[in-house]
Amino acid sequence: MASYLEQNQQRFLTELIDWLRIPSVSADPKFHGDVLKAAEYLKARFLEVGLENVELCPTAGNPIVYGEKIIDPALPTVLVYGHYDVQPADPYELWDSPPFEPVIKDEKIYARGACDDKGQVYMHVKALEVMNQDGGLPCNIKVMIEGEEEIGSNNLGIFVRANKEKLKADVILISDTGMLANDEPSIEVGLRGLSYHEVEVTGPNRDLHSGLYGGAVANPINVLCKMIASLHDENNHITIPEFYNNVAVLTDDERAELNRVPHSDDEFKKSIGLPDTYGEQGYTTVERIGIRPTLDVNGIWGGYTGEGAKTVIASKAYAKISMRLVPNQTSEEITQLFQQHFERIAPSGVTVKVKPHHGGEPVVTPTDSVAYKAAADAMETTFGKRPIPTRGGGSIPIVAMFKSELGLDTVLLGFGLDSDAIHSPNEHYGVFNFLKGIETIPHFYRNYAAAVKG
Repeated sequence: MASYLEQNQQRFLTELIDWLRIPSVSADPKFHGDVLKAAEYLKARFLEVGLENVELCPTAGNPIVYGEKIIDPALPTVLVYGHYDVQPADPYELWDSPPFEPVIKDEKIYARGACDDKGQVYMHVKALEVMNQDGGLPCNIKVMIEGEEEIGSNNLGIFVRANKEKLKADVILISDTGMLANDEPSIEVGLRGLSYHEVEVTGPNRDLHSGLYGGAVANPINVLCKMIASLHDENNHITIPEFYNNVAVLTDDERAELNRVPHSDDEFKKSIGLPDTYGEQGYTTVERIGIRPTLDVNGIWGGYTGEGAKTVIASKAYAKISMRLVPNQTSEEITQLFQQHFERIAPSGVTVKVKPHHGGEPVVTPTDSVAYKAAADAMETTFGKRPIPTRGGGSIPIVAMFKSELGLDTVLLGFGLDSDAIHSPNEHYGVFNFLKGIETIPHFYRNYAAAVKG
C-alpha cells in the first residue's frame, strides 16, 4: 500500500489541485455553474476508482454526488459523507495567493477548500484507489458528498429521508474535522450545535443628515451595538434568559479528563496573534471551546463605509449572529429564546427584525463502539501512537440528523489542524495530512470489517 501511495502521491496532489481550482462557493449564486462543475469533477473521479451506480442526485439546490461499491451484502457497509462546496473567499485582498489558484508552499496546499472539505474528501477517493491496488475492499462502501454544507445542508435531510434504503449502512465515516497536531493524533467525539441569525434594526425611513437630526432620533447602528453588547455580562456569560437551562454540566472528573488534552494557552495565543485568552469566566480554554455554549457576531454593517466622510444617520443596521450549542440544548429552543430576547430589548425608537438561518444539534459520539476502536487502531498504526478523544468546537449538523433518520453513529476521522485557517484567508492543508489520511483510511476499513466479522 505504501509503495503505491508513494509512487502516485504527486498525481494525487495534482488531481486535488485541479479540483481546488473550481470555485464551488455555494453561498454566492454567481458561482452556481462552478458548483456544478465541481460536482461533475468528483463524479468522474468516483468512476475512475471503481465506484458503481455513480450519479449526481438532484435536490432543490445543489446536487449530491453518490457512488457505491457493494462487494458482498453480508459484509458491513460504511457510508462516507463529505461536502464539495466551499466558503466564500472574501476578503480576497488578504490572501497571499489567489484563493482559487492553488499553490504548495512550505509543504502546505494553499487554496479555499484545501482542508474544508475538498482535501479531506479527496483522501477518501484516493484511499479507494489505494485499496483497489492492495487486495481490494474489505467491506461495502457508499459515498455521499453534498454541495450545500456551507449554507446549512437544507436539502440533505430531505434527500436522506427519501433515500433511506439507498443509504442503508452500519456506520457513517466523516473527515471534516481536525486533530491536535501532526505528532498528536486525535479523534473528535463531540461537536457543538448551531443557531444562526441575521438581525435588522430600522430607524428613520431614510438616511438622515447627522447634523440636522443627530441627537433627536435613534441611530440604528448605535442601537444595534448597544443591543449586541448587552448579550454578555462582565463575566462573558450570555444574558439571554433561560439560555443555560438545559446545558449539560460535566462532573469535576469529566472536566479533569477533558483537560488532559495537550494544550498550551501560550501557544494558542501565539498562533492567532493575541495577548491573552478571553471567554466565559470559570472555564479553561479547552472547556470554552468544547463544552460551553457561545454567542458571537459574525458580521455587522450599516451606514457609509466608503472612502472619505459622509455624515449620515443610517436608516438600517444589520448583523449576523451565531450561537454554538452544547448537549441538551436544541437549535429550535435557542432560536426562539434569542428571537424573543432580541426583540424585547429593542428601544422604542427602532423596529427589529430577526431572521433565523440554519441550525444544527450538538452531538457526542460513542468511544466504546467497534467503529471508534477501528479508527483509533488505524491512527495508531500510521501515527505510531494512540489518538486522544477530543471535543470539537465546530458544528456538523448532519451528524445528529444521521442518527435520528438513519439510526447510525458517526466516526469523525479528520486530519486537519486548527492552524489550517479554514473559513479564513490563506486556508491551507498540509501535504503530510493529505497523504497520511490516504494511508490511514484503508486501515479503518480493514479493522472495522475484521471486528464486525468477529
